Amino acid sequence: MRKIYDSAAAALDGLLFNGMTMMAGGFGLCGIPENLIAATHSAGVTDLTVISNNCGVDGFGLGILLDAKQIKKMISSYVGENKEFERQYLDGELELEFNPQGTLAERIRAGGAGIPGFYTKTGVGTVIADGKEHKDFDGETFIMETGLVADVSIVKAWKADTEGNLIYRKTARNFNPMMATAGKTTVVEVEEIVEAGSLDPDHIHTPGIFVQRLIKGNHEKRIEQRTISERPATEETV
Repeated sequence: MRKIYDSAAAALDGLLFNGMTMMAGGFGLCGIPENLIAATHSAGVTDLTVISNNCGVDGFGLGILLDAKQIKKMISSYVGENKEFERQYLDGELELEFNPQGTLAERIRAGGAGIPGFYTKTGVGTVIADGKEHKDFDGETFIMETGLVADVSIVKAWKADTEGNLIYRKTARNFNPMMATAGKTTVVEVEEIVEAGSLDPDHIHTPGIFVQRLIKGNHEKRIEQRTISERPATEETV
């Protein structure tokens, strides 16, 4: 089975359609599938339901889909870095299904594992629990959360082999590995592709069985919030 494609547009060809559900990996701007997001934008698909921890920033990452009004609904955890997100939501232009971060991660993991639902204490007694099934276990109340799956998962990894086995680096492991298992089709962009057998099996985070399409991307890797600490004063700087 051919897994390696020449471009993000080619890797997404035939997979995108209006009204689809898409998972997009990453945490803030770390480990986001930049090239696949840009190709989705260029494809012009609309009414997307996007499952992602956040929605990029204004003008970058998923923010470009938001700016183009291609996203109908976000299923997210943290949405505080995007002014256009705030505006669209408050103006009633964007639907939002808000999740505690750990609950979102577990919903995706459950979907990838074929688990339709699970009980958690997180959110009990808050608006998160509104309309959800409640059940007591050992005298404590839990709420039912459902697993999540997507028509397509777009994922960023550090390195892959030609069979689609993946290795992630550091914070980029947030959400990408579980989303790779929860898409009906998983499309991955990486920084390096090596021959099959080159990766230490003990270092592989996502087995290639979960990966259908693969590209080598060019990554800008923007910094979401640049912070600089001041050096303490010394005799030379006074």
